[in-house]
Amino acid sequence: QVQLVESGGGLVQAGGSLRLSCAASGRTFSRYAMGWFRQAPGKEREFVATISVSGGSTTTYADSVKGRFTISRDNAKNTVYLQMNSLKLEDTAVYYCAANWLTTSTTGSAYKYWGQGTQVTVSS
Repeated sequence: QVQLVESGGGLVQAGGSLRLSCAASGRTFSRYAMGWFRQAPGKEREFVATISVSGGSTTTYADSVKGRFTISRDNAKNTVYLQMNSLKLEDTAVYYCAANWLTTSTTGSAYKYWGQGTQVTVSS
């Protein structure tokens, strides 16, 4: 069982930056692939980024955030991060982190554990 708690969301102007954090419970965090997803009002949940287990040597990004967002992990702190730069109005959404045992995926249904989400609002 893994519990995930996101933090770091808020209101930011377009062009600004935010860093989201997702703290995980448990002693096997390094064995979980981690993902970030988001859901905007009236839209379906969409993939944002994922990072592989252990050292996180493999990262994957949605085209819409590539070059602006960076996913990273600190296994000593049981935490995964999403650094978001050059934020755009269309980045406004609730952001969720998710955990999947060993295997990365860009598909939300592959992830067993989810956080409660943190709101990111980008204003003009």
